[in-house]
Amino acid sequence: MSVPTPEATSGKIRNGKGLAALFTLTIFLSASLLFFVQPLFAKLTLPVIGGAPAVWTTAMLFFQTVLIGGYLYAHLLVRFCSTRWQLGIHLAFWGLALFFLPLAIPENWTFDPQGPVTLQTLWLFALGIGIPFAVLSANAPLIQAWYRNSGAPSGDDPYFLYGASNLGSMTALLAFPLLAEPIFGASAIGWGWAVGFMVFGACLAGIAAVFFTRPATPTQSGNIAPASDTPTTRITADQVATWLMLAFVPSSLMLAVTTKISTDMGTIPMVWILPLALFLATFPLTFRQRAFMPDSWLKTLFSVSVLFLIYVFSTSALAHGSVLMATALLLAFFSVALFAHRQLYLARPDGSQLTIFYLIMSVGGALGGLYNSIVAPAVFDALREGPTTVAMAVIIPVFLAQNQLNKTTTRVVITIAVILAAITLALTAFTGNLVYLMVVAGMALVVALLIASRMITFVIALITVTVSGAFLEYREVVFSDRSFFGTHLVRDLPAPYSMRYYFNGTTVHGLQRLEDLDSDRPVPLGYYHPELPMARVLNSTLAQSASDIGIVGLGIGSLACYRTPGQTYHFYEIDSLVDQIARDPALFTYMSACAADQPTYLGDARVVLEGQADLKMSVLVIDAYSSDAVPVHLTTTEAMQLYFDRVEDNGVVLYHISNRFYDIHLPLARSAEALGLNIWMHDETLTERQTDDNAFRSTVVMVARPGAQVDDILEDENWHQIDSDGGRIWTDDYANPLSILRIFR
Repeated sequence: MSVPTPEATSGKIRNGKGLAALFTLTIFLSASLLFFVQPLFAKLTLPVIGGAPAVWTTAMLFFQTVLIGGYLYAHLLVRFCSTRWQLGIHLAFWGLALFFLPLAIPENWTFDPQGPVTLQTLWLFALGIGIPFAVLSANAPLIQAWYRNSGAPSGDDPYFLYGASNLGSMTALLAFPLLAEPIFGASAIGWGWAVGFMVFGACLAGIAAVFFTRPATPTQSGNIAPASDTPTTRITADQVATWLMLAFVPSSLMLAVTTKISTDMGTIPMVWILPLALFLATFPLTFRQRAFMPDSWLKTLFSVSVLFLIYVFSTSALAHGSVLMATALLLAFFSVALFAHRQLYLARPDGSQLTIFYLIMSVGGALGGLYNSIVAPAVFDALREGPTTVAMAVIIPVFLAQNQLNKTTTRVVITIAVILAAITLALTAFTGNLVYLMVVAGMALVVALLIASRMITFVIALITVTVSGAFLEYREVVFSDRSFFGTHLVRDLPAPYSMRYYFNGTTVHGLQRLEDLDSDRPVPLGYYHPELPMARVLNSTLAQSASDIGIVGLGIGSLACYRTPGQTYHFYEIDSLVDQIARDPALFTYMSACAADQPTYLGDARVVLEGQADLKMSVLVIDAYSSDAVPVHLTTTEAMQLYFDRVEDNGVVLYHISNRFYDIHLPLARSAEALGLNIWMHDETLTERQTDDNAFRSTVVMVARPGAQVDDILEDENWHQIDSDGGRIWTDDYANPLSILRIFR
């Protein structure tokens, strides 16, 4: 029995435009909720579990795994159940998800810093958002499959709905930080999200009504899939490989571009939004029968963009903070993503195979994220994922041209490549000049491939990445490695500077005179110069007579050399590699000379301090703002209260807030007023002599209880008391970094 056409049924929703509008609204709303829930729940959990690498790696793994699981669930549901059963089962899961609303940390759940972080994080996310997130994850393929069977005139090609889905994702991506977060607290956003989830359920019910109110066919009411959904052809390994490649490259390249910009230009506020927004925008532009520009234009843009990306990732083109270069980098990434996703759309199977298509797409995208976030930091000692992903991008034409190569041509190319490889290895053994030989071999390979096929873009990219990218090194590098938090580089500048610098990205996290490496007590420099405010506080009567001092943010341990005999300095550091660098006397000697036996507590400082209820310090330095980012959970009123719970009645808390983009003293002053504390800020212009002596201008805020004995510190006339501006107090529930951006003030 054939499925009735929309015209054969009654009601406005049964016409083609009404069906398209209902399904488009449902998939748009679902994608918006999906993209809202990730930053929302992360915001809710950050004060509890902190921002340690294991936490965020696990959170990312959870989201990606559940997303793939949702696509697999959709595929199995469509493959083995009729449309009515699919809707009934999915609506049942939606009803189950209502018991998890509003989103919040589950009652009686506590984080154990001594327990397995990965298992606790997985359990927290599973309890908090597991079912709602899983329900939303399955909707993109499910809704398209339902639309295909709805009888709509355009049902044979439902892939345009994927564009609407990604438009919803992009809307949520921009709306959360730009609209929701500045106005509402996390709890209020959570309630709004719950309302949206219920509206989504109403849309699902509307779709169900389309199928349940029309005359049932045997397959619609039975336990088998409709005959129209039975795949007529098998998915081949070549198709799977092509879909994986076309999904992997844009996903990985998006993260590589984000890292490149944030590493070379500093942690620009919300730097991650633009690449992700551009990535999402490519889907509504390409997942349609007629792309927004001719495919030949997209191919040309792809070729030019690949060459530009090779140049950018093989040089330090952004190191000087060029906004123009960063813009060009984003546009090049956008062009590559447009081409890849357009080819993905053109390589789509017929509608009966759309769920397996989206499942493989999700796996490819997840592999891109895992490659950049987990594999690359573990395998590479520098930012190599950018060049390697670009190299994979230029292989795309090879995948697309596979069918154009006959067996004879393939054999010729493989034979030439093998011969060139053998010659290269043999000559290398005699001369040792690997770079020269690779260029010669590469040029010969160009000729061979140009004869065999039209893969000039691939050949040029292969040679450029291999020769210029693989052998690019910084001069005078003493140490280089990377961790979850980025690249770590120790570099010497010879005379007349005679200095050793530690860079995390482009941020200088410490420096030491080369002549001081053998000193019994090296002199701190940079922000920690003896004439600057943090040093003066640590040299004050209050600090010198203290038994315990806390330092949140280790750097190279410069402040350790203000320690006096008998004092205990407690260091808090989230990145274990930073601690290794600081304690290696072959690199820097502040720690080995002045605090070799002092403890470093690895992990998120707020989480660690929560577990140190018996510890009381005279001075607690919060030095976590110098990379131009704002760790919000360390800046809230609850965080300030925690610091003073760990500080003696006469003690002080110092915030080092030197920053190019944010006026961090504003929320600190509001919290101090709310807690009844006194607050001062020190921000002075350096003299030419201080600058020549390697001092960096620093901005420091000091907070103390009323009556604290800080008169000798305040003798420095550059300290001035600050008042709250009357703005909204930052709490764990509400914080708005955009409101303190200097560009908006």
